Order: sequence, then structure tokens, then C-alpha cells
Amino acid sequence: MNRKTLVLPAVIGLMAPVLAACGGSGSGSSGGDAIVLGTTDKFTVTKDAPAPFDPAYAYDVGSWNVLRQTVQTLMVQPKGEGDPVPEAAESCGFTDSGNERYACKLRSGLKFSNGDAITAADVKFSIDRARAIKSDLGVFALLSTIDTVETQGDREVIFHLKTADATFPYKLSTPVAGIVNSDDYQKDKLRDGFDVDGSGPYTFQAETKNNVMVKGVFTKNPNYKGVLKVNNDKVEMVYYADATALGTALDKGDVDIVTRGMTPEQIKKLSNNTGGDVDIVELPGLEIRYLGFNTDAPTVKNKAVREAMAQIINRSELVSKVYGSQAEALYSLVPAGVTGHSNSFFNRYRDPSVTKAKSLLAKAGITTPVKLTLNYTIDHYGTSTKQEFEVLQKQLNASGLFDVDIKGTLWESFVPAETKGEYDVFGMGWFPDFPDADNFLAPFLDKDNFLNSPYANSQIINDLIPQSRREADRLTAASSLTEIQDIVARDVPVIPLWQGKQYVAARDDVTGTAYALNSSSTLQLWELGHGVSD
Repeated sequence: MNRKTLVLPAVIGLMAPVLAACGGSGSGSSGGDAIVLGTTDKFTVTKDAPAPFDPAYAYDVGSWNVLRQTVQTLMVQPKGEGDPVPEAAESCGFTDSGNERYACKLRSGLKFSNGDAITAADVKFSIDRARAIKSDLGVFALLSTIDTVETQGDREVIFHLKTADATFPYKLSTPVAGIVNSDDYQKDKLRDGFDVDGSGPYTFQAETKNNVMVKGVFTKNPNYKGVLKVNNDKVEMVYYADATALGTALDKGDVDIVTRGMTPEQIKKLSNNTGGDVDIVELPGLEIRYLGFNTDAPTVKNKAVREAMAQIINRSELVSKVYGSQAEALYSLVPAGVTGHSNSFFNRYRDPSVTKAKSLLAKAGITTPVKLTLNYTIDHYGTSTKQEFEVLQKQLNASGLFDVDIKGTLWESFVPAETKGEYDVFGMGWFPDFPDADNFLAPFLDKDNFLNSPYANSQIINDLIPQSRREADRLTAASSLTEIQDIVARDVPVIPLWQGKQYVAARDDVTGTAYALNSSSTLQLWELGHGVSD
């Protein structure tokens, strides 16, 4: 029987699962057949992206969802959200009043999946390696506040920070801080291909065809020692080319669970279907979508062009036409529900207005219509992305102030092109590394930002970001965070569009689905089991 399960946020700033209807959260048992997870996430090995699963390189939600199952970190975000808790570590904490010295003690008896003992030296090697490689995707910037890593004996690791960073425990829960074996990973070179080795709850084996992963097999790691309870012995992640193929596989019973890649229409159909054996679970999410700009590109270098676009775009219409109730308009990089959120773009631009946009362009001496191409990826965020960009194109062109084309590109080519600055305007999504406002701002605006954006605001970089990180109480950091968001609305290096909910579709004998994803879209395969739902 189909049941819609709603999992609601408990308090502002924390997304704690609370079951509001029956189904999807019962406990399961380990053993039995593998749980099959269907996905449209495409993992490829190319010249531009040779190491999709190397913790020092990977920086997208799909790759991280492989790494979070396999590569253990000192800290982990807990099942019910909230502050991170020790994982590979037995204990961690700041040892000074200024939040600049962070010490961790490893659990005793930690081993990599091959049986090799893990020591503090392995932690130091892993962190220093990611910082030294400095991959093009910019994931190393999450560790930018580290000055040096010190070890004391086999079990103690001390991080000396350049500046106070109250978010540092969160950063140690991300895959870039994952512990790897120096026998498998060179200190100054990425590990090409699909191999992954660590000490997480699962081992991993990829099946590939023409440098594309068609299946990934997660097998329970007998040497795992940490805080997570693993409720199954094996999960298979199977790749499908598009949402239609994925939906067909779910209908036929070839797939047990889907956490990403469904279209709005598929989600709506499953929600309304009162028959069948697939449940749909609605979860709080912090995914955002935005337009980014190469602010050095001649077409958008003048801020007035970007301001005019922000003045014209009708987010409510965009969401209504493409995503319906599955998303909501967003007026800041920081989504609603996260401490420090401010509706800065709405406060500055108010309702869409062609008249105001025309005035902005006229005062700047910009000849209209402004010719632009909006670039998007055709496969990474689902098939609705094309429809979204068609709506944006129509809104901008209907103003008479813009002459907009749109162009879709495969993700494997899209990311390198964006990083190299080949796109003047591009659309992307952001799934947070951790649920703090800092992670919706610093990755876009700090030095070594992941977009490789030429936009740099010295007040944000030198004053406001460091100031916000000094505040362990994130409510106290709100004033700095709000000022950052106001500057973004003024300078428009990006235009936030919408934030979305998360949906999990699963056969009704799959348990643990209410915790299959956390609010940061982290896949938690260990929560899943086979059994009878409550």
C-alpha cells in the first residue's frame, strides 16, 4: 500500500526527523538480499575528472554519498541532526577559549578495511594530502583554516588553526577530511579511477563500462569501528540513464529505494497513488539552486546587467510552473530554516519589475537587448532543469531587455568548463557540506571558492567570514552572516532561485527510510534494512 510519510523539521536551524504518518521508519534486520538503490547520478572517469572518488578531489553530492559510506571521518553528523559527534575519534573538542586549537583522540583498535591499524599519523597524512593536492574543484578550501596538524603518540591529533573557526567540527565530518591509507593513496597525486578504500561502515566495489560506473556494491565492513549501527549487509547502487528508466525499474521491482533523480511528476504521482507497494517519504532539505556569473566576462561584467536580471526573474512563477509544492522561492544563498538566513534579495529588489530593470540598465548606459547564454547541465539535477531554464529564458526575453539563449551540457563536461571560466552565466545547485550558514556563503565567496569565481569582496573575505566563525553560538553570528548576504544582493555574483524538499521512494518492506537522507542530502545507507514497516 502506498503511504506518504512526512518528516518535519523540529526547530528552526535543526532538521530533526519526526514521523508524522505511518511507514518508512521501522527498524530492519541485517542479512538477506542486497538492498538495491537506483540512481541517475552518473560517475565517469575522464581526463578532466580522473578521480571521482578520491576524498582530495570529489566535491559533489553524488561522489560524497559514495565516500560517506566508505571513508571514515573523525566526526559525523548524528542521525537526528544537531552538532557533529565523534566517529573515528573517541573524543574531540576545542582546548582553548579562542577556538583555535582542536584536539581529537582516536578510538582504540581502529583498522582500515584491509586490517591495517589506523594511527594518528594516518589522520595527519590524509588531511595534509588534501590540503597539498589542492584539486581544481576546490574541496581543499574546507580545510583552509588549518595551520598545522600535530600528532602525539598513535592516538592523538591536534589541529592548530590560523584563526578561530566554530564550524571546524563540521568540517571534520566531511569526506575531504576522510582517513585514507598511505599504501593506497599517494601524498601528492590523486588516485585515478573508481577505487575507494577506507575504514567506513562499508567496502566498495565498482562495476564499470566505458569508464562509466554502472553499479556500485557496498558490503558491510567487518573491521568497522565507530558510532554508526549498520542495519544491512549489502547495498547495490545501480545507475539508470534517466528518470524514466529509473521509474520503470522502481515499478517493476528491480529497485528497492530511490533518493535522487525523480521528476516532480513522478513524485506527485507516487504521492497521490493509494495503491501499490511503494511509499514516498518527504524530508526536509537544504538544497538550493542559483545562477552564477563569471563577473569578468564582458557580457555581465557591469553589475547593472546582473542587477537587472535579479530585478526581472520571478521566482514564484518559476517554482510554480516547474516544481510546484516541491520547492519554494529563495532570496538568499542561505536557505530558510538555517540560522542566519535573510531574505536579502527580496529586501533589495522586492517584486519583479521590468520598469526598475530598465532604469538600472539605462543609468549604466547598457545597450539593450543584452545578449546572453544561460548554461545548465542536462543530466546532473534531473530532466526538469531544462524546463526551469526555458522559464528563465522566457521571463528575461519577455522584458525586451534581454536576448537570451539557453544551452545544456553533460555534467562531465559542464564542471570543467565552468571551472575554467568558459560560461558567462550558468545554473548550478548546492547541497550543503554541513547545515550551517557558513557553508552556504564561504564556498562561494571566500578565497579558493569552488566556483573559481573572479568575484572577491575584501570585507567578506577578511572581516565578515572570520568574524562569523569566531562565534560558537550561531545566533550571535547572525549579524555578520546577514551583512554578507546583503552584500551579495548588492553585488550579485550569484542569483539564488529556489530551495527544495527531499523525497525518498521505497518499497514498503524497506525500513529506515526516514533517515535515508539527512538535511544536507547525505546518504545514510547504514540506516536501511529489510523488514515489516511499523
